[in-house]
Amino acid sequence: MYNPTVARLTYRALLGRRRALILFLLPAMLLVIAAAVRAFNGADDQVAADVLGGFALATMVPLIGVIAGTGAIGPEIDDGSIVYLLSKPVKRSSIIFTKLIVAIAVTMVFSAVPTFIAGFILNGNGQQVAVAYTVAALVASIAYSALFLLLGTVSRHAVVIGLVYALVWETLFGSLIAGARTLSVQQWALALAQKVTGDGLVTSDVALSTAVALLAAVTVVATWFASHKLSRLTLAGEE
Repeated sequence: MYNPTVARLTYRALLGRRRALILFLLPAMLLVIAAAVRAFNGADDQVAADVLGGFALATMVPLIGVIAGTGAIGPEIDDGSIVYLLSKPVKRSSIIFTKLIVAIAVTMVFSAVPTFIAGFILNGNGQQVAVAYTVAALVASIAYSALFLLLGTVSRHAVVIGLVYALVWETLFGSLIAGARTLSVQQWALALAQKVTGDGLVTSDVALSTAVALLAAVTVVATWFASHKLSRLTLAGEE
């Protein structure tokens, strides 16, 4: 299923100059914020959880997911270069699976790693806050990558739609409306973070079992649908 050639081309596209700049900018902002908060506030478990939850998980992870997920395939479909890949003897399900793996890897590296480092800067992993939010960032990276990869296959406006979802639904509605929280990748990931801390420092509106089931379901369904959509493309780029 995993195709090294497709992976190499996808990594090259995602880590090009413009996208790489954006990918590095968000983690850098998190680390600067963490250092400033620690310098002015000292080590505080609740403050650390607030920073990691409010910026890292609620903003940075979904935005990086948008960049990696849509960028893994969207530009190729938009400019028509996907036809060269489709003309090769590679299964289209393999193309989607490989691009998903690349998107997940990029999202994890640029979100989970800086989240872990920021957690140690903020409070030295007191109450397992750094580990908890790192776990949340890792699992959220998988679901976001699958969702935004699907968006990249079905819409020419995938980045705009992804940004609306990440900034409006996840960040705004997800923090204000109870029903929206239940349908939020962020809340599903927080359920795992809550399990790690286990002391009420991190809370989620979704039960752990439900969160795990929804994370798995969204990832599998989004990946299958993206593969199905790609399989309907002809070499002329038309359905």
